Amino acid sequence: MLLIVGLGNPDPKYRLNRHNAGFLAVNALARAHGFGPWRAKFGALVADGFIDTDEGRIKTLLMKPQTYYNESGRAVQAAAKFYKIPLKDIVVFHDELDLAPGKFRVKTGGGAAGNNGIKSITAALGPDFRRARIGIGHPGDKALVTHYVLHDFAKEDAGWLDPLLDAITDAAPLLAMGKDDAFQTAVTHKAPTPK
Repeated sequence: MLLIVGLGNPDPKYRLNRHNAGFLAVNALARAHGFGPWRAKFGALVADGFIDTDEGRIKTLLMKPQTYYNESGRAVQAAAKFYKIPLKDIVVFHDELDLAPGKFRVKTGGGAAGNNGIKSITAALGPDFRRARIGIGHPGDKALVTHYVLHDFAKEDAGWLDPLLDAITDAAPLLAMGKDDAFQTAVTHKAPTPK
């Protein structure tokens, strides 16, 4: 089983915040691949389904932790333990300050780069899970970061965000097969680079 986690904050007021890019990605995956309804489990909202690939149907659990961003590790750990999911089969979608808006990168392991959601998951499971990083850019001053990430995407961001989410859903079979480099390439080639 593949576990795909989106990081974000559960309160509706945060729905379109930059910090909720991970939630937006798993919502798009759920819609595009016909996942079942969201239900509460593991301190999260989860949806079951399959991603169809050239290698067959891959059972997948989508997750949106409801513990708030900084404590996401609790929900991810609970699901990973219950289903005995190895770290190589856990993918976490999250916003990334260190990437320009619209840039997209996938990597396994590494540091948290100040991302408290990633820190929480690392503390719970170790660092060797897969990360799908959605660039949101940096406000330029560390003192402005909290306000920036907890603010909605700007209207003009839809010009790159919507196509990026579409590209993620289209290329999801590559992600499900563990072909992270090919997945990243497919997403970046389809999604337009912001001006």
